[in-house]
Amino acid sequence: MKNLKLFITACLLFTLTGFAQNNNCVIAHRGAWKTNNLPENSIASLKQAIALGCYGSEFDVHLTKDSIIVVNHDHTFYGLPIETSAYAELLTKQHPNSEKIPTLEAYLREGLKQKKTKLILEIKTSEVNPERSSLLTKMSVAVIKKLKAEKQVEYICFSYDVGKLVHQLSPKAQLAYLNGDVAPAQAKQDGYTGLDYHYSVYKEHPDWIKEAKALGLTINAWTANDKTQMETLLNQKADYITTNEPELLFEVMREKYTKP
Repeated sequence: MKNLKLFITACLLFTLTGFAQNNNCVIAHRGAWKTNNLPENSIASLKQAIALGCYGSEFDVHLTKDSIIVVNHDHTFYGLPIETSAYAELLTKQHPNSEKIPTLEAYLREGLKQKKTKLILEIKTSEVNPERSSLLTKMSVAVIKKLKAEKQVEYICFSYDVGKLVHQLSPKAQLAYLNGDVAPAQAKQDGYTGLDYHYSVYKEHPDWIKEAKALGLTINAWTANDKTQMETLLNQKADYITTNEPELLFEVMREKYTKP
């Protein structure tokens, strides 16, 4: 009995150490913002995701009218349309915590102060012109190469062509497709290293998880915010889960993996 207790204790310590070393599936959607009421896609929400020990912190980039890459989820920033506004115009607005809209370079420089939490960069599809999506892609990859951040950054995108361009520009990049309409074999053929589909897609195509893993593709799912969804994805052996509730996901994982 004593040896059994020691074994269980060792297993608990090993699992919790794994969490501390970011060996987990938790990706904070737009940073870890919800619990502490932080602005989404802000430097503050990035820092909180890092403090929690998330595997990754997801964020979105757009291109301003004067070709500055900025970090924001929506195509507007407090009423200003990003793609048709100059960067200086966007600086007239601010988040409730007084942060200005971050540039991609500023955001990355903050994230690169540590090595454990990955920076999950979503290249937003242009609402103005497909050519701007290509320009944003090329410029984003160039910034990442300039900062020597290739090992820390992973790419996601809804535009299939944008992902193919990322692979062309950076063949070793970790790259996942978001839209949910491409089978694993095709994604693999076109240079993707993972699928990052809405969790409902895996219900419609339960065979895709097995197929993807057999091909060496990773499986991520968005955006799982309740315990049942999280448990289902963990049981399906998802590699990553993107969530607005990273604290809850850590709790679910601890309950699942640390039970004696």
